[in-house]
Amino acid sequence: MIRIAICDDEKHMSDHIRAMASDFFRKKNREIQLGTFTSGEELLNYDGQIDILFLDIQMKGMDGMETARKLRADKFRGFLIFITVLKEMVFQSFEVQAYDYLVKPVEEKQFEKTMERLFASMQNAVEDSLLVQKGYEGRIIREDEIIFCEIIDRKIYLNLTSGEVVDYYERIENLESKLDSHFFRCHRSYLINLKHLKGYKNGTAYMDNGKEVPVSRLRSKEFSGVVLQYMKNM
Repeated sequence: MIRIAICDDEKHMSDHIRAMASDFFRKKNREIQLGTFTSGEELLNYDGQIDILFLDIQMKGMDGMETARKLRADKFRGFLIFITVLKEMVFQSFEVQAYDYLVKPVEEKQFEKTMERLFASMQNAVEDSLLVQKGYEGRIIREDEIIFCEIIDRKIYLNLTSGEVVDYYERIENLESKLDSHFFRCHRSYLINLKHLKGYKNGTAYMDNGKEVPVSRLRSKEFSGVVLQYMKNM
């Protein structure tokens, strides 16, 4: 499922984007979840997952640019598309890693052109991502977002850069086979992402989110070698 948010203080524009987004992903045969917000403050109070965000730049109260800065500072990693009446605002959009911008009034051809490129980018991103299946719902998580994985009572806990912990049922052996070479099984219950390793001492791996992960004595020698090789290849 692709989670989409639209933040615009003009209801007719929000409804317009909503209709075009629904139509686009229906043609792609992809399930979506759509949420709408009328202000930057309301959006910032939302704690759910957002994969694609359509954000109006000129809003009452907190404008879209300031909202985007706060979202990025809070580790928002989704695709950001600005909606604006001023083309020159595009130069500021680089600061917050905007994917694209749509000029009001947003025409369907302009919208579809942007969305076709974005959809292709999402398809490519899947190659370096992990599909987490929880019940009837699937979620795509980029491998770079995973700091370490822990298994407790047949359940995997993914510790993410956002501070979120995602849990689901999976064998750690299966998970290990899905992840790339940046991950190392340092303990029977832990897989760590070497990209987020900050240090290692006395059987403990120190991760860049401040967490400590045990390294078993049986794997400590191999772990040291893997870390050295990883550093050489950086």
